[in-house]
Amino acid sequence: MRLRAGPRNSITDVSGVLVGHADDGRLASGVTAIVFEQPTVASVDVRGGGPGTRETDLLLPERTVQAIDAICLSGGSAFGLDAASGVMAALAEAGRGFQVGSARVPIVPAAILFDLLNGGDKEWGRFPPYRDLGHTAASAASHDFALGSVGAGLGARTANLKGGLGSASSAVEELGVTVGALAVVNALGSATVGDGRHFWAAPFELESEFGGIGPAADVSQDAWFPASKPMAGGHTTIAMVATDAALTKTEARSLAVMAQNGLARALVPCHTPLDGDVVFAAATGHAELSGERVTALTWLGHIAALTLSRAVARGVYEAAGTTPGAQPSWKGLFGS
Repeated sequence: MRLRAGPRNSITDVSGVLVGHADDGRLASGVTAIVFEQPTVASVDVRGGGPGTRETDLLLPERTVQAIDAICLSGGSAFGLDAASGVMAALAEAGRGFQVGSARVPIVPAAILFDLLNGGDKEWGRFPPYRDLGHTAASAASHDFALGSVGAGLGARTANLKGGLGSASSAVEELGVTVGALAVVNALGSATVGDGRHFWAAPFELESEFGGIGPAADVSQDAWFPASKPMAGGHTTIAMVATDAALTKTEARSLAVMAQNGLARALVPCHTPLDGDVVFAAATGHAELSGERVTALTWLGHIAALTLSRAVARGVYEAAGTTPGAQPSWKGLFGS
C-alpha cells in the first residue's frame, strides 16, 4: 500500500471538511473551527491526565445524536470552551443544527489547550474573548487555511520549540478514500530528536512536507528525555482525523483510538499525566471503503495515525515565534 499527499496536503482534502481560524496576537491565543458542510458522523478518544472538553460524551457510539456540525479547538484553557458557543452561533445563523421539533441546536464538540502563561495579555476583564473568536473562525471556514502560528496554535508550545497548528492528508487508492489530519501541538514532549533539527515523525514524511531532511542518523538516550518544565494541566495536543469513507459511529471511535498512536510516534513523551491529549475522528461518508471490512478499517486507522504524525511535525515546522515571550521556532533555528 502506497500513500501520497492530497492536492492541498491538508484535512480539507477530505470532501465535506472546511477549516477557519481566528486569533489575537496580543492575547497570544486563538481558535480553530473545523466545520462540516453536512452533518457528519464523529467520535473521540481522550487520553492524558489533563483534558478540557465539551460535548464529548455525546460522541460515544451509544448516544442518540449520530452526526455533528463542527469541531472547535481553542486556546485559553477552560476559558476557551466558550469558543464553541461562538461556533454554534455562526452555525445557527446559517440554519444548521440537530432538529428537535421546531428548534435546531448546532452540535459542536470542543477541546482546549493551556496557553495562559505563554506571555500574552490574558487580562480580558469579565468575559474572555473566545466566544467572539469562535464565531469569527467558523465564519471564515474554507478549503484553504494557514498552518503554524495561527488559530488555536498561535500560542502553542512544546518542550523545546514553538508549537503550532499542522495538517496533512493521505490519498489511499487501495481503499478508495482520503484521510486527513489536523493537530494543534502544545505538548509537554518534543517533536524533534533532542536539540537537533530531525523530527520523530521523519520516517512518515511525504514530499518533503517538513523539510525533507530524513530521520536522525543517531538517537541517544538523552533524546528520549527532552528538557521541559512540567506544569499540571499546562500541556495538551488537540487533534482531529477525518476521512471521506462512510463509517458508523462505532467505527469512527475505533479510528480515533488508532489515530492517537500518531501522537505517540511524533511526540516524546506523550499522553502524560500533564497532557490532555484529545483526538476527534469524523467520517463524511462521500466514499465507500473498499475491501473486507475489518481489514480495511485496520489499514484506515493505521493510515490515520501516520497522517496525524505528519500533521504534528508540520505544526512545529511551520510555527513562527511571533508572540511575546515565544519559544524559538524550528525555522528560526534551522532555516526553511
